[in-house]
Amino acid sequence: MPELPEVETVRRYLGEKLPGKRIESVDVRLPRLVRNRTPEEFARALSGRAFTGAGRKGKYLFLPLDGPESLLVHLRMTGRMIFEETPGPGLPPHTHIVFRLSSGRLSYGDVRTLGCLWIVPTKGPTGIPGYDTLGPDAVSPGFTGEILRAALQRVRKPVKAVLLDQTAVAGIGNIYADEALFLARVRPDRPSRTVTAEEADSIVRAVKAVMGESLGAGGTTFRDFLNGEGKEGGNVSNLRVYEHEGEPCPVCGTPIELSRVSGRGTRFCPKCQK
Repeated sequence: MPELPEVETVRRYLGEKLPGKRIESVDVRLPRLVRNRTPEEFARALSGRAFTGAGRKGKYLFLPLDGPESLLVHLRMTGRMIFEETPGPGLPPHTHIVFRLSSGRLSYGDVRTLGCLWIVPTKGPTGIPGYDTLGPDAVSPGFTGEILRAALQRVRKPVKAVLLDQTAVAGIGNIYADEALFLARVRPDRPSRTVTAEEADSIVRAVKAVMGESLGAGGTTFRDFLNGEGKEGGNVSNLRVYEHEGEPCPVCGTPIELSRVSGRGTRFCPKCQK
């Protein structure tokens, strides 16, 4: 699933390209991707409106328009928002929604068709529970060790499960939870209430470090993620433990282990992360 760095990479590109471009028509080819309107209502709400920017919180893309309603997108597992300055005769692979613009073309593609698009108010609460209840963004100043430790103290869960809880902190998924906990030297299945204030600070620093590293590389592509230009991200070479089970730990040489924490495949070093 695209996590914060992947969605932010898309947002940055769309934020450069979309403002001022007007939606001339919308072709919904797979109606179930639109969650809170009929395809006809969806197209009618967007047609004639111009993009004013591109925002993101957690793993959600918010594309504001010059009217009372805007577009909210969750890419889920394999969603893609691709803008083409000069569209060719064909569409990008797996395209299910096409936005024809006053200049260029924006398309939503999705290999596994699990994504979601909503029409939401441009200002104020969206009415979408998963968005309105998001915790502080993982790369924002509002995500601090103090905030994280409070979230860890509220529940009896493994520390990784708290990092994956989008109401505790928005934007972290399986890849960056494993990477950050390795960098912070905290074991993923550690009971959340045993994490000290110093360790919570270390986890927050590690989260921001691995997110920043991935943003610098354009996100992580294993199979399906493409940025707003339709290109793959280059962060795979930076990953220390994710998808490296059985290989030597880059710090101590101990084989990286694979286990399950809260139902998720989890990679860690049994020596460095005691």
